[in-house]
Amino acid sequence: MSDLESTGTPAEEPVKRRNFLKTAAVAAASFYILPRHVLGGPGYVAPSDKLNIAGIGVGGMGNGNMKALSSENIVALCDVDFAYAARTFKEYPNAKQFKDYRLMFEKMHKDIDAVMIATPDHNHAIIAMEALRYKKHLYVQKPLTYTAHEARVLAESARKAKVITSMGNQGHSSDDARLINEWVWDGAIGKVHTVYAWTNRPSWPQGIPRPTDSMAIPDTLDWDLFTGPAPMRAYHSAYHPWNWRGFSDYGAGALGDMGAHLLDHPNWALKLGAPISVEASCTPWGGTKQDPNVTFPLATQVTYHFAARGDMPPVKLVWCDGGILPAHPDELAPEEVMNRGGGVMMVGDKGKLIHGTYGSKPRLLPDSLMTNYKRPAETIPRIKTSHEMEWVRCCKDGKEQPLANFDYSGPLTETMLIGVLASRFIGKKLLWDSKSMKFTNAPEANQFVTREYRAGWDLGKV
Repeated sequence: MSDLESTGTPAEEPVKRRNFLKTAAVAAASFYILPRHVLGGPGYVAPSDKLNIAGIGVGGMGNGNMKALSSENIVALCDVDFAYAARTFKEYPNAKQFKDYRLMFEKMHKDIDAVMIATPDHNHAIIAMEALRYKKHLYVQKPLTYTAHEARVLAESARKAKVITSMGNQGHSSDDARLINEWVWDGAIGKVHTVYAWTNRPSWPQGIPRPTDSMAIPDTLDWDLFTGPAPMRAYHSAYHPWNWRGFSDYGAGALGDMGAHLLDHPNWALKLGAPISVEASCTPWGGTKQDPNVTFPLATQVTYHFAARGDMPPVKLVWCDGGILPAHPDELAPEEVMNRGGGVMMVGDKGKLIHGTYGSKPRLLPDSLMTNYKRPAETIPRIKTSHEMEWVRCCKDGKEQPLANFDYSGPLTETMLIGVLASRFIGKKLLWDSKSMKFTNAPEANQFVTREYRAGWDLGKV
């Protein structure tokens, strides 16, 4: 039979034809409205459902952050050193490349939803503030900023811009971090009154003077952009690409680097808020009589005091770096070595809680307490993906902030950075007024709460 022929009776023919056309129309309509993720198969995410992300500072830690974000649209990459960032550029060949973040925003702000920043510490705040002026969601590596004042301004500005934010302290998203909180809040070790935190950092040079020999600036590096708001110095490979952390012009030393991973958990679990005092002892700063305080000390001990919070008692928190460890707890066997790489020990009136860097492997002491302890029900949702992708989820959803958002990580950063500052005033107990952001008994220390910006560079406003 031809396409025009039928086996039906003349009376049935119009009905069959109408039913055929109706069925065909429904099928066609179903085809056009079928969700794109169904067409792509299980796990498919339509390009329109991905976040358009720009990475700034992608040669070091930023490379790892971009890998964690690689399921999204990486639309732009920015780094002051194209040689250092070359591997990241190669991994995302479709992303547009820039050295100057300001030019990137000028040309591509309409194509960017969110920004990841992993530059040296001294540039975090000025780049983040520029992103906020364009209302971009922000993921900023730790420490969030270079000064306590910048941390306060950045948190306030992000709130005003109504964007989704997170700091890059990945241990905050771990299951162990949640366990620590639940155990402390359950009263596993009673009322916590003392905390010790330690790290084996620095793993880069500190306690040394500024290099005096001259070097040519590599062709691939824009040294003016690297310097940003810091004082202009002659280029030297001692600063870039890695060892800048030890120099006070660019980094925040061991406490600034690892405090976000180690102070994070007691800060969260104990709801510490701002300290009321801070004091430090340390080995000498690196530098000369003519050029002092160039690099941070090789080893530092910082003691914070926090006031009582609700039914939680006052807390003394002692930070140690450069290989200094707290006293071996009596509850550990004498031959059991404490984690020299880094850890935290919270001391309560019923026992102790000890864990590694990033909140890893929490353990109650004595061992009998751990053996007999009945875990409480989970009260903090577990994160199913990564720290970075939790930020992405919140950016897309728009209904909530990640737990490491700037309203949390900003105050944590303030605590870290006034501890760094205290090492400039050895032997003096600095009394801190968080509301006014001033040391009430040491006006000479207040100049380091903020900083003087190089001409042409400043925070600006949102």
